[in-house]
Amino acid sequence: MRFSALLIISGFLLAACQQTVFVDNSAADDRNRVVDIVNRTDSPMLQFYALKPTQRSKGQNLIEGSAIGSGSYLTLNFDDSTGRCVFDFRAEFSNGSETRRDAFNVCTETAWTVF
Repeated sequence: MRFSALLIISGFLLAACQQTVFVDNSAADDRNRVVDIVNRTDSPMLQFYALKPTQRSKGQNLIEGSAIGSGSYLTLNFDDSTGRCVFDFRAEFSNGSETRRDAFNVCTETAWTVF
């Protein structure tokens, strides 16, 4: 729950192609956990989830109240102050399609691009 609470994103609109959201907590290791979530599909991304690899439920939609349009991206900081680097990503689109990427390392990768 703490992770979900730290990454709740609400009340903003994507007026441009990029929006940056930072959580003001830092893990003790000072590793960069900032990742661009890039939508290269033809449909807006309506929901995005970052789950712990052992987590069974989807948890909190991190782009609730907004969307990542086709050809746009959102920059998120995944530093939840636990030192965690690996998350399972899930995305759902307006056309009903879904995509996932398991074991995404936010400490070594800087972008997740969905085609």
